[in-house]
Amino acid sequence: MRALCVSIHDVAPPTLAACKVIAAAVREVDASIPLTLLVVPRYHGEAAVPVEYADWITERMGSGDELALHGYTHQDDSPAPQRWTDAIRRSVYTAGEGEFSALTCEEAARRIERGRRWFAERGWPVRGFVAPAWLVSPGTWDALQKFDFLYTTTLSRFHVLERGVSLRAPAVVYSTRNVWRRWASRGWNAALMRAAHTMPLVRVGFHPADAEYPHIMIHALKLVQRFLRTREALTKSAFARSVG
Repeated sequence: MRALCVSIHDVAPPTLAACKVIAAAVREVDASIPLTLLVVPRYHGEAAVPVEYADWITERMGSGDELALHGYTHQDDSPAPQRWTDAIRRSVYTAGEGEFSALTCEEAARRIERGRRWFAERGWPVRGFVAPAWLVSPGTWDALQKFDFLYTTTLSRFHVLERGVSLRAPAVVYSTRNVWRRWASRGWNAALMRAAHTMPLVRVGFHPADAEYPHIMIHALKLVQRFLRTREALTKSAFARSVG
């Protein structure tokens, strides 16, 4: 089986309006596409959970979407890196949001546990963990072994944790921070689509900022349409369970 997983990253009260726009746009393409919502419990330290936000999450789950734990605050507050390569990875590449990029096992486990409790308090099931910016420190990999998550993902791979299986699964995502990144993203993703033709899974990940750029949304949604011609749209948990 060849599959397509469509997700919305950085789902939180401050990004709710943009997430609604993206979800509605995907529904216009095909109302049967289930979304994986990457939820941040305390996005940038924000603790409030407005009723409108909670109701929307519940509504989305009722329509077939699933939730994944996407960090805890989505902010990289670890000590400054010593190597210039790490500095680029944690600041330029991620704009300082790679929360789990440098955490120890103990700290990663603490944040994951707090996130899981936050979900449990609301009665929201969560079977997957996705680190912000897909940056996973060695300590975070160790911490994940302490929990019963079904899967996690990195930029280019899908990891079925319960079975110890790792599959190449490219992610179509867009960088919107400046004009050249937006144009480069479109070209790169078009090429990625062609290269991923035979792979079992392709992922399309939307970020709230994508909703501000109509040409980005149009490009991404056209790719979703093309993928649907030859792939079945699944949540990430559903795909993980299908892996033999």
